[in-house]
Amino acid sequence: MPKVLISDKISEKAVAVMKERGLDVDYRPGLKPEELKAAIGGFDGLAVRSATKVTADLLEAANGLTVIGRAGIGVDNIDVKAATENGVVVMNTPFGNAITTAEHAIAMMFALARRIPEADRSTQSGQWEKSRFMGVELTGKTLGIIGCGNIGSIVAERAHALKMKVSAYDPFLSTERAEDLGVEKVELDVLFRRADFISLHVPLTDATRNIIDKDAIAQMKPGVRIINCARGGLLVDQDVKAALESGQVAGVALDVFAEEPPKDNVLFGMENVVATPHLGASTTEAQEKVAVQVAEQLADFLLTGAIVNAINMPSVSAEDAPKIRPYMKLAQQLGSFAGQLTRTGLKAVAIEYEGEVAALNTRPITAVALEGLLSPLMETVNMVNAPVVARERNIDITEVKHQRATGYQSLICITVTTEQQSRGVAGALFGDEPRLVSIKGINIEASLTPHMIYITNEDMPGIIGNLGNTFAEAGINIATFHLGRSHPGGDAISLLQVDEPVPDEVLAKVRKLPNIRQVTPLSF
Repeated sequence: MPKVLISDKISEKAVAVMKERGLDVDYRPGLKPEELKAAIGGFDGLAVRSATKVTADLLEAANGLTVIGRAGIGVDNIDVKAATENGVVVMNTPFGNAITTAEHAIAMMFALARRIPEADRSTQSGQWEKSRFMGVELTGKTLGIIGCGNIGSIVAERAHALKMKVSAYDPFLSTERAEDLGVEKVELDVLFRRADFISLHVPLTDATRNIIDKDAIAQMKPGVRIINCARGGLLVDQDVKAALESGQVAGVALDVFAEEPPKDNVLFGMENVVATPHLGASTTEAQEKVAVQVAEQLADFLLTGAIVNAINMPSVSAEDAPKIRPYMKLAQQLGSFAGQLTRTGLKAVAIEYEGEVAALNTRPITAVALEGLLSPLMETVNMVNAPVVARERNIDITEVKHQRATGYQSLICITVTTEQQSRGVAGALFGDEPRLVSIKGINIEASLTPHMIYITNEDMPGIIGNLGNTFAEAGINIATFHLGRSHPGGDAISLLQVDEPVPDEVLAKVRKLPNIRQVTPLSF
């Protein structure tokens, strides 16, 4: 009988589900790290919420562990990379908290609009300051939603019921999906100029980190109010503080922080700041829902091998796994490459398979390619739910298998069509190692590594020297330098591997070099 350890407090219904399904359950919330490490070796599954820290050290001690179930969305407390390396499947419950988090964002918006926390403190202290706490109505105001995915779309629905106008910025939001939601899809600068309230619903990525800074705030309507129930690190706190003091921003509501719990935050103590301790998912209904979901998922995996909402593994049979694993890594990297370069709404994705890979079960390969494509700017996407997310957003997915001969043993090509352009990227396996072989029809061979810079330019003399000098002056070492061009004097591509992330000010200098068209940092 499979054994599961529950190391955090979860609903009793979840424990009952596991036992009813035939699992041997040990419910031991509150274990100290050393106690958990000593006990974990005897279990097949581990169920956690946010308190338990599943570290690489713990995973090394978990000899028999095959699956970790997180009752909730975030897996920041789980070392997913170490779990993958140790062959442990990590599952979460990405949709159980959506309504609760969306409702909290709406509650925070009301709190800002009517200054409820300040008024409460004043009234309970014995004062009666009606004129001091003049508020604003929500009716007729414009709500700008940054990130219109699962949670953002629910916020939009609630805002419509409040008779608000809704504008949304989301590079992955198709025009058709925006129409279905009844929101106006706009660029970020337009949203900033238009919105009376701004609510953030995006993950923390390189593209979204510090998305609300002094430059963004300068574009906003005076008196704007900002709500962040998504992730800490999306706002530059010092810039927001200055804007609150000047009156450019009328109020800020925060449920998340870059450091949690926040020991010292420059925004604390300001009258027009509302703060809650990451309560987005904290309702009885949500906690019970995600607990039961994770119990069912763990039981399905341990008893039947079924995989649902996996973070690090698709649905795939034991027989096919060794054959397709290298192709999955290649497809994920190709998808991530295309996704990190996508800046406008996705309309279609075509994934083509040639050679030996065309004879395999390509469904999990396609799923992991979509996960790589969608994850840079979209929350809660994994290789299991990526195809569903794509369908919900009216993104046309085409999978084609070619019997024709290719110059490689196997070739995978992903063509992404957005509202502005189409871009194709192709890759092949060299042994079992994935390699990029073509971008936009231009031959360029490269391995994809943690820190890279993608540059497009006119094929003119001096490009390589200018790039080398700029990075050298910044003290940044170029590990590899890959080049490709369509024809002499035509479009050219440079793909640089560097030893460390490149600061924004260095990227800005590169963008100003002669004949440079595009400069994008990439991470794999």
